[in-house]
Amino acid sequence: MNNENNRRDLRFVIIGAGMAGILAGIKLREAGYDNFTIYEKADRIGGTWRENTYPGLTCDVPSHSYTYSFAPNPDWSRHLPPGPEVQAYFAKVTAEYKLADSIRFNEEIVSCVFEDGQWQLKSASGIEDRADFVIGATGVLHHPKFPQIPGADSFEGALFHSAQWDHSVPLDGKRIGVIGNGSTGVQIISALASRAQKLCHFQRTAQWIMPVENPEFSEAEKQAFREDAELLHRMQNDETLNANIERFTQAIVDPESEAMQQIEAYVKSNLENSVTDPELRERLRPNYRAACKRLIYSPDYYQAIQHPNAQLVTDGIECIEPQGVRTKDGVLHELDVIVFATGFHADRFMRPMNVVGRDGVALNHVWSVRPTAYMAVSIPDFPNLFMLNGPNGPVGNFSLIEIAELQWNYISQLIEKVAGGECREVSASREALAQFDRERIAAARKTIFGTGCNSWYLDAEGVPATWPWSRSRFAEEMQAPKLEAFELVS
Repeated sequence: MNNENNRRDLRFVIIGAGMAGILAGIKLREAGYDNFTIYEKADRIGGTWRENTYPGLTCDVPSHSYTYSFAPNPDWSRHLPPGPEVQAYFAKVTAEYKLADSIRFNEEIVSCVFEDGQWQLKSASGIEDRADFVIGATGVLHHPKFPQIPGADSFEGALFHSAQWDHSVPLDGKRIGVIGNGSTGVQIISALASRAQKLCHFQRTAQWIMPVENPEFSEAEKQAFREDAELLHRMQNDETLNANIERFTQAIVDPESEAMQQIEAYVKSNLENSVTDPELRERLRPNYRAACKRLIYSPDYYQAIQHPNAQLVTDGIECIEPQGVRTKDGVLHELDVIVFATGFHADRFMRPMNVVGRDGVALNHVWSVRPTAYMAVSIPDFPNLFMLNGPNGPVGNFSLIEIAELQWNYISQLIEKVAGGECREVSASREALAQFDRERIAAARKTIFGTGCNSWYLDAEGVPATWPWSRSRFAEEMQAPKLEAFELVS
């Protein structure tokens, strides 16, 4: 079979124009596949960096590490880049690789059905498409989670989710309440403590805070990055950072390790040395182990929550009233603005899209207990459909760009099986996924994520849903697919 003819005929659809969708488009074109379309539900690229525009938004991965390996950026302003710079970076890469003509904006895919050897797709506006391959690049954190608090509709001020920030609402000198204290809530508090007349941080569960510095890059440093490609490459592949990340992932796998003890020592020391009021310090002290929830990196949250304008509220919320939030101790916290920094539905992935595989198998049925995919990439009975940053992949305090690139290396080898004429359809076997899940769940229960806290890492049955082994093991697995784990249909 003629490989070039096959390649020319293959049709790809990529769902999502965030970090992973942009990567997929670039890599397909690089491999000689030009017949693809990226469908994006919003009006521009960027994914989570497009959706999130709240004050203080900062990437908690070092900037030079949070770049595509093939697209270094010498112009980052800081060690940890502000959100608008990350969004601008993805826009720049999209322009440089001339992807815009391949993206259909404002087109949300609502149906993706495998029939007669191809995927039949339909958008909310009625556009129909057919594809030999579908790449699910929908991301993880894109369906905002709203808390069910009685009376929310009665609030007379401004109320919105952190991922739907209303920039028309003035903040300076206002009374602001922030509900939720994950990374988003912490960053908002740091940004607004000196701006608000009163800033109430409603904390349900205390968080461990890892101290981090965020220095600016000088103009001289940026000029050196522009002039010295090797220096820029070393910044992207910082050996010390990589060693620390590997050590961190090994600590997660082994909660009793020396590495985990060091992490716990850092965060405990940060709390002890940063918060002077002993009563406040105890209210900020978590009752679970460090890293059981995703660690929060912040240079100044403890300082911000001790600002004269800031107040930590740990009593449970009773309801929202026209004038503010009433807590269960009977106190009404009068507010002008309420922000829900309450995170996302992390188990949706491609849903609520109606995805139907071979012989009418519905993804909603397959995922009725928990979202799962072999090696976080492929689902049995869903041939020629692959996910980037799908369920059970590595998630944590490291670059998901690197994870997506490793996954693409793996996926591209499976695509070549079809392109080279070895088969028409490829997907993980049911047996391979079942074995993978057994091993993954057993390992996941032993990780730090399974030591007794509630977090968005847990599935509906309380099992950590993330990759439960080291990052180096994931990189190893992504070198090449084990073909015996896949069903190849001719």
